[in-house]
Amino acid sequence: MDPEVATESESAIPRQSLTSAVADKLREQIIRGEIPEGSQLRQDAIASQYQVSRIPVREALRQLDAEGLIAIVPNRGAIVPALSPDDIEELFTIRALLEPEVLKLSIPRLKDEDLAKAESILRKYVNELRREDHVSAWGRLNWQFHSTLYSRANRPRFMAIIRNVNSSSERYIRLQLYLTHWMKRANEEHHKILELCRERETPAACTLLGEHITRAGQSLKEVLLQKRAAGSASSR
Repeated sequence: MDPEVATESESAIPRQSLTSAVADKLREQIIRGEIPEGSQLRQDAIASQYQVSRIPVREALRQLDAEGLIAIVPNRGAIVPALSPDDIEELFTIRALLEPEVLKLSIPRLKDEDLAKAESILRKYVNELRREDHVSAWGRLNWQFHSTLYSRANRPRFMAIIRNVNSSSERYIRLQLYLTHWMKRANEEHHKILELCRERETPAACTLLGEHITRAGQSLKEVLLQKRAAGSASSR
């Protein structure tokens, strides 16, 4: 495996759900950039490093492949694909177009329990953002918060498309927060969106949501382009 996955002393995994435990460790290292773009993930090396058999490693790699974090390529095995700034721009543009439309339909029908649930998720999300060792939870909680606010739209096909786009962009969402240190702004905007929903200020909530998503995509695209430029300059 192209860099070391972890030190031997830290890499032994408790025998819980081995597949999820291996997936969690690899996911976090990919998001943090400890396993860089282009790295090949070798099952035997991972199994030896984590002191498990190859079966949970194989299943973990399949799980990460389904999440879009890695790609399983014929004759090459599992690799960490390069992030494309164009992919990021497209995914976040789709989100910025679709999600405000669903929120607009949902806000008038949101119940007190929906708003309370969104607030509870947001509290947990804020706590998790303070802990970089919990980076794997960031995308999941981000989706739970947003989808709770969209839940009364009664647009299952819209929601299926949005869920699929969010699954594809979850890696980027976590990276955007981690690489750009955008946590404070994300927290402020999430709280403001929730407050606008509570006040039934539909146009303002939808406008802020669209801006929130667009800014997140732009900030991630910019930091990745900067990292690529720095990497190219250092390799000359």
